[in-house]
Amino acid sequence: MTDVDGLNAGFARDLLEDYLENPDAVPAEWRELFESGRSDVVATHPGLRRLLERTGDGHAAAPPAPAALAPAEAPPVTDELLGAVAAAMALVKAHRMHGHLAARLDPLGSEPPGDPALEPERLIPKLTPELQARVPASVLRLYVPGETLADALPRLRDTYCGTIAYEIEHIADHEKRVWLRQAIESGKYRHELSAGEREELLASLSRVEAFEQYLRRAFLGQKQFSIEGLDVMVPMLDEAIELAAENGAHEVVIGMAHRGRLNVLAHTLGLGYDSIIREFEGERTIDAVVATDEGGTGDVKYHLGAEGTRSTPAGEITVTLAANPSHLEAVDPVVEGRARAEQTDRSTRYGLHDPSVALPILIHGDASFPGQGEVAETLNLSALDGYSTGGTLHVIANNQVGFTTDPSEGRSTRYSSDLAKGFDVPIIHVNADDPEAAISAVRLALAFRRRFESDVVVDLVGYRRHGHNEQDEAAYTQPLMAAQVAEHPTVRELFAEELVEAGVVTKEQADAFVAAVTSELKQAHEALKATFGTPPPAEGIPYSSGDGVVTAVAADRLRELNDELMHVPEHFTVHPKLKGQLERRLQTIDAGGIDWGQAEALAFGSLLVEGIPIRLTGQDTERGTFSHRHAVLHDVHTGETFTPLQNLDDQTASFEIYNSPLSEYGCLGFEYGYSVAAPEALVLWEAQFGDFVNGAQIVVDQFIVAGLSKWRETTRLTLLLPHGYEGNGPEHSSARLERFLQLAAQENIRVANCSTSGQYFHLLRRQALDAAGRPLVVMTPKGLLRLKQASSTLAELVDGSFRPVIDDPDADHAEVTRLLFCSGKLYYDIVGHEQRAAAPHVAVARLEQLYPFPVDAYAEVVSAYPNLLEIVWAQEEPQNMGAWRTIRHRLEAPGAPLSYAGRPWRASPSEGYPTAHLREQDRIVRAALGVG
Repeated sequence: MTDVDGLNAGFARDLLEDYLENPDAVPAEWRELFESGRSDVVATHPGLRRLLERTGDGHAAAPPAPAALAPAEAPPVTDELLGAVAAAMALVKAHRMHGHLAARLDPLGSEPPGDPALEPERLIPKLTPELQARVPASVLRLYVPGETLADALPRLRDTYCGTIAYEIEHIADHEKRVWLRQAIESGKYRHELSAGEREELLASLSRVEAFEQYLRRAFLGQKQFSIEGLDVMVPMLDEAIELAAENGAHEVVIGMAHRGRLNVLAHTLGLGYDSIIREFEGERTIDAVVATDEGGTGDVKYHLGAEGTRSTPAGEITVTLAANPSHLEAVDPVVEGRARAEQTDRSTRYGLHDPSVALPILIHGDASFPGQGEVAETLNLSALDGYSTGGTLHVIANNQVGFTTDPSEGRSTRYSSDLAKGFDVPIIHVNADDPEAAISAVRLALAFRRRFESDVVVDLVGYRRHGHNEQDEAAYTQPLMAAQVAEHPTVRELFAEELVEAGVVTKEQADAFVAAVTSELKQAHEALKATFGTPPPAEGIPYSSGDGVVTAVAADRLRELNDELMHVPEHFTVHPKLKGQLERRLQTIDAGGIDWGQAEALAFGSLLVEGIPIRLTGQDTERGTFSHRHAVLHDVHTGETFTPLQNLDDQTASFEIYNSPLSEYGCLGFEYGYSVAAPEALVLWEAQFGDFVNGAQIVVDQFIVAGLSKWRETTRLTLLLPHGYEGNGPEHSSARLERFLQLAAQENIRVANCSTSGQYFHLLRRQALDAAGRPLVVMTPKGLLRLKQASSTLAELVDGSFRPVIDDPDADHAEVTRLLFCSGKLYYDIVGHEQRAAAPHVAVARLEQLYPFPVDAYAEVVSAYPNLLEIVWAQEEPQNMGAWRTIRHRLEAPGAPLSYAGRPWRASPSEGYPTAHLREQDRIVRAALGVG
């Protein structure tokens, strides 16, 4: 073939068949090729070749050749032969679709169910060996060698029904199916390993096994979540890393749960044996771990992340294992976000994305892959512009049991991998006791990723040599499987026996591999014990209140940015109604009335020209849930889009903005991962309504607020959560402020509830510029977005800074006896109430930063009132919610009793009826002012 490459030849042949049925059914460029007379695909088609030979150039047929030179007459085509060809095509299709049902995938030897369609003798007509020999393989579109079906069928059966099997026919994309068929059947990625490669594979399996066995003997009864039964997963990762480097990757990002994690840390990332053994010793004596940065705190050993550098034939490559909690699959979107950050060039204004730069690998459990919804959310991100990582290698570490739950109790599908079919992902099943097949599965998977930038699933079918952990007795609940496993040799033993029989190594050499690793572990263990009790190093995590960060921006710069944000390309037509709204910003920049959307755009623009990258995502974020942002403009005539924040004259950093899918868990996890890998960037995630963040509570609890304490991992990820009681019912009122404040400790996060657009402007800039990054949770407004009183002036952006506490600007300090503190939108309900004038003895101050609590700023405001008799905290939320229960001890001041004004204890955040809401708001304000 000279007009198509080898792997695409099958695709071209299929297109030719479509052309012969209907020339208009194929793309014009292919039609032109077929009709040109220069196509090898046409020239090698059996029927067309003969036709061309008989008719020459399409004119009248040439005179018959002399009798002596005439070709032998072809045997007549009988109905039996035609039927055999049809049956043979059905047999080929059955192997491609259902061959996995007859594959020997279980290392423990369970009999595969099979399928009648795979049996030649059960077809009509029966495909006897004699009839198979009459069917030419060329008419079956096969890629296995063989002149006839009789020759090709054994190879086809070996390909699809051996220790490796494939599910690819569910894929809707024709080109992908044809590519996979040829790649699989040609054996291109399943060539036999050389003697040296097989010896190295045995050495790798020996390291894996010896490591697990040493830890179990040295630390009897401690949890290690052994990889045994899936040992080949480590060589598979080695192969994936080398192929990633060969394809140009600079980093591989791995996410996995606890099973086999310690082995991956040691042998994939190169973490020293002493580091891992120290964690085991730490369970017996605190002296073992006081020398670590965690100072004896942190997380259990099988949750810790790490980073290492691997040398490969293609050069060095960074390998990162993301830290993760016990929540299975929670790390999936985090890994995707980290990989996306590595793939993005944030020095370009659009954030150019190159998927070849980093490879994400996710190792799943066979029970968690179908059971945890996070997997589906992560798969759904795979082809979206704002989230794609150019394909993820998914490996299911298939123990054939989940803790104590059998597959029949844990899923409604045959395979744990079946969920992936809904996303057109190819699935490769492989027996974990065939290490060479497992390596070939990785090769095929990464070749597919390189070609199509698509996910691939490898279902590694093995077993669990021990219980869920080393303290667990598997025989209590799976007695038959436990008995089988106890008698089953390890994959290292099986492979060593195979290599000894093949003369690749001797038995003594095979045993020496294990002995060498055991000796190395013993030496590391003894050396470690000598270090116990060494004083711990300094913590070294910076903390900043943000006080020293300059957030003001020069007036001329803001005017320039404001003008630039109004520019659109020539012939680009903004919606007339929106155009008028945006053009008002040309006046408000000097006249005052800078609203929330304008202040945010100016904050973002000022950061971009200062070289700070920004990524903003969320549901309907491009426009904004409340139609206030309009960061992406749409041409009303063409539908084309334009993003002003990507087209600033002096911009030196990227602005990424994407509408997210309707997901919180997966999307927030993704942004957390992105922000960890891009510490210099301001990464923001916006909820459609603040209460929707509880759909991502696992990410909040396990990563955002605890990552610093557990893993010394922090970010400047910013959550924008619309919050405020405006009569919209229980679900759209509260962003559950109380949950964030309950989780706030050890200066792990920042929580704010701004009352003006200028405060928001300075808060965003402080978050981006503060050298000490921490996650920021902002209770963003709804009604205040366009409220005139909540807008700001240019002077407030030019001369001001973020104020954690704002005193009452109209108070007569000497006359005030009642000091009322509130936060956010409630301030305007109070100062705008009809009874406000009747309470001149009441001052209304605003607490803008709720955590870390601004102790000094609060004390300064309180001390400014010499005749103070009482302090009142007012909030819209019920008394068991909101900020009250978390900050009340901070609000107490000597000589001034503290009281509460707000909703009483409630199970639901707010009323369901607008009229009931208005009555309750009025009652709260009156109680706060003390006017009855």
